[in-house]
Amino acid sequence: MEWNFQSAEELAAALRAGAVTSVELTEEAIARIERDDTVINAICVRDFDRARAAALDADRARTRGEDRPLLGIPVTVKECYNIAGLPTTWGMPAQRDYVPAEDAVQVSRLKAAGAVLLGKTNVPLMLRDIQSFNEIYGTTNNPWDHARTSGGSSGGSAAALAAGFGALSIGSDLAGSLRTPAHFCGVYAHKPTLGLAPTRGMVAPPAPALPIDLDLAVVGPMARTARDLALLLDVMAGPDPLTHGVAYRVALPPARHERLSDFRVLVVEDHPLIPTGSAVRAGVNRVADALAEEGARIVRRSPLLPDPAEAATLYMRLMLSNAAAGLSVDVYEQLQARAATLTADDGSLDAARLRGMVLRHRDWVEADNGRELHRHRWRQLFTEFDAVVCPITPTPAFPHDHSGGLEDRHIDIDGVGYPYFDQLVWAGVATMPGLPATAIPAGRSPEGLPVGVQLIGPMFEDRTPLRLAELLEQKIGGFQAPE
Repeated sequence: MEWNFQSAEELAAALRAGAVTSVELTEEAIARIERDDTVINAICVRDFDRARAAALDADRARTRGEDRPLLGIPVTVKECYNIAGLPTTWGMPAQRDYVPAEDAVQVSRLKAAGAVLLGKTNVPLMLRDIQSFNEIYGTTNNPWDHARTSGGSSGGSAAALAAGFGALSIGSDLAGSLRTPAHFCGVYAHKPTLGLAPTRGMVAPPAPALPIDLDLAVVGPMARTARDLALLLDVMAGPDPLTHGVAYRVALPPARHERLSDFRVLVVEDHPLIPTGSAVRAGVNRVADALAEEGARIVRRSPLLPDPAEAATLYMRLMLSNAAAGLSVDVYEQLQARAATLTADDGSLDAARLRGMVLRHRDWVEADNGRELHRHRWRQLFTEFDAVVCPITPTPAFPHDHSGGLEDRHIDIDGVGYPYFDQLVWAGVATMPGLPATAIPAGRSPEGLPVGVQLIGPMFEDRTPLRLAELLEQKIGGFQAPE
C-alpha cells in the first residue's frame, strides 16, 4: 500500500492495528524524498539517521503498549525552528554553521507526542518573502508547477506535504506564512489565535531561545486534512512551561456548531486596497455556494466588519515596526529622512510601511490602541457570525521572481501589476487582531493551480474554523496530490 499521502489520522489507525510499522512508514517517506526532492527542494536539512532511530523507538514503544498522539508518524519541521544538532540559519549565509544545542519548545512537543522528524523545510531569507529561496539551500518549487513558487515563508513545509514528504509539518505565520503556502500548494494550514502556541526556539540565530510573547507572529500546524490540523494543534497548543504554563492550562471551547447548516458566515471577496483575481474569487464563491447549499446563513456585507483599509494600514505599521527594530542606526536614519518627505494625505500601503519602520514608541502605542478597538469590533461581529470566509492572497501561485528588492517587485492580478507586498492585506485581516484562521483548498484555477481560502474565527475559538474546515472538506473535497 502507498502510505505517503495518507493522513496522520489514517496512519495512526494503521499503526495501532499493526497494519504497518513506523520503520516502514519512515523508510517509504525517505525513499520518496530521495526520489522526488531533487526537483522540488522542499527538505533543506535531512535527518534520516535519527529519523530511522526514532521510528524504531516508536515501534518498540508501541509493543510496550504506549499510544501517544503522533507515535511513529513521519513529520517535517520548518527550518526556522531550533532542532538540537541541526543547523538553524533562517537562510542567512552568515549563519550557515549555527547549530543550536536545544530543541524549540514545539520540536520538544512533537518528540514527546512520538513524531518521527524527517528533517527541516526550506524558507526565504529571514522568513521575509512570499517565496522560499535563499543562498544556502536554493529555491523550493511548487509541486504543481515547478516554475512557480510554493509560497513563503513556510513554503518548504507546504511543498513537502503536497509532495508526500511526511504527513504533517509545523510552520509560522506573521504575514500569511502558513496560509499562503497552503493556498499555493493545495494543503491545509491553521494560524492559531495569537499566543495559543508558544514560540520559544523559533528565533533567528544566533539569538537565545527566550520565552518571548511575539507581536503578531504565531506558530502553527500544516497538514493534508482538516482533522489532522486539529490533531497537531492539540499537540502544539498550551502555554510555555517557563512562563504562563506555571499557572495556566489551555481549555479551548468546542466548535460552535457541528453541522454546516447551523453556521452563520460572512463572505468577503473584495478589499478596498487591492483587487481579487478571478481564480481566487471563484474559490471564495465555491465555498460560499457549498455553505448555502447546506442551509448555512450566508451574508455578503455587514456594517460589523471592521474597516478593512484602516485595518490594513494598522497591520502594516505594526508589522514593519517589528521588522525594522534590528536595523542599523545609519539605515534607520535614512528611513527617517524618507518618511519625513511623505505628505500628510499619503494613505498608501507603501507609506504605511515606511512610517511603520520609523514608528516612535508613542505612535506604536496609538497603533496598538487602534488594534484593540478592532479586536472589540471583531468580538461584536462574532456575536452575529461564526466565521468569515475570504481570500488568502489575490492570486494562485505565481512564477518565481527573485528580481531586485522586495519593494521593487509587483504581483500580476488578471494582467495588472500591483505592489508586491500589497497582497499581504488579506493575511493581515486575521493577523492584526490576532484571530485564528484556517486555510483550506477551494478548487483549482483555469491553469490547474490550487486555490485556497481562509476561514477566520473568534479569538481562542480555534475549534470553530477547524470544524468548519472539516465539514467543508466533506462537502467540496480537500487535498489532491499534484498531477
